[in-house]
Amino acid sequence: MSEAAATEDHVILIDKPLEWTSFDIVKKLRGKLKIKKIGHAGTLDPLATGLLILCTGKKTKTINSIQEQLKEYTGTMVLGKTTPSYDLETTIEDGGDISNLTESFLKSLIPQFEGEIEQTPPIYSAVKVNGQRAYKKARAGEKVEIKSRLITVYSFELTKIDLPEVAFKVNCSKGTYIRSLINDFGRAAGVGAYLSGLRRTKIGNYSVDNAITIDEVNKEPDLLARIKSEQLPN
Repeated sequence: MSEAAATEDHVILIDKPLEWTSFDIVKKLRGKLKIKKIGHAGTLDPLATGLLILCTGKKTKTINSIQEQLKEYTGTMVLGKTTPSYDLETTIEDGGDISNLTESFLKSLIPQFEGEIEQTPPIYSAVKVNGQRAYKKARAGEKVEIKSRLITVYSFELTKIDLPEVAFKVNCSKGTYIRSLINDFGRAAGVGAYLSGLRRTKIGNYSVDNAITIDEVNKEPDLLARIKSEQLPN
C-alpha cells in the first residue's frame, strides 16, 4: 500500500452539533480531508448531538461491525406532553396530569423497558415503508404503519427527576429508537412524554470524550495529525 493510500484509512470521532444531519458531517469531512470514500457508522437525528463515527478508505469496511456495538445515550424527556414525532420536530400537545407522579412510581416502570423488548419506530423516522421513508409519508399526511422490532435495552436509568423534566441514561442495541422508548415510557406512566434532548456518548469503546467538534475541524490546520494522535484507534 502506498503512503498516500494509507493516509486515507481512518476511524474519525466527531461530536455532532445540534441541527446538523449525519450527512452534513460526512460532507464537511470529505471536503476538509479531500477524501472521497467516507461514510458514517450509525445515523444521529438532527435534533440529537454527540458521537458520530466516520470511516474513510478501507476503514469503511468496519462500519457494520461498529454499528453492531452497544450504544450509550443521555437525554431529557418531558412528561405530561406529547408530540407526533416523539421529539421537538413537531407540535407539542397536551398529555396527562403529572401532579400525582412520584419518583418511586416512575422508577418502578423501568424494568418493563429493560432487556429484549418489542419496539415500534416513530412514523417520523427514516425507516422505509413500501420503498419510501416513513417521515416523508408522515409529513405528507399519509397513514403510516411500521412493524415492530426486537431491540435490547441493557440499562435504563432515570438520573434526575425535576418534573415535568426527567434526565436519563440508556445503554442499548443497534436499531433502538430512544424517541420510541420515551414515548412508550410516558404511555406507561399514563401521562405521555416526548424526548426534549438527546446525546450519544458512546459506541462500544469509542467515547464522545475523544471526539472532535466541528469548530475544531474548521480551525485545525492538520486534522489528520490530530486524529492520529488523539483519537481511539479501531
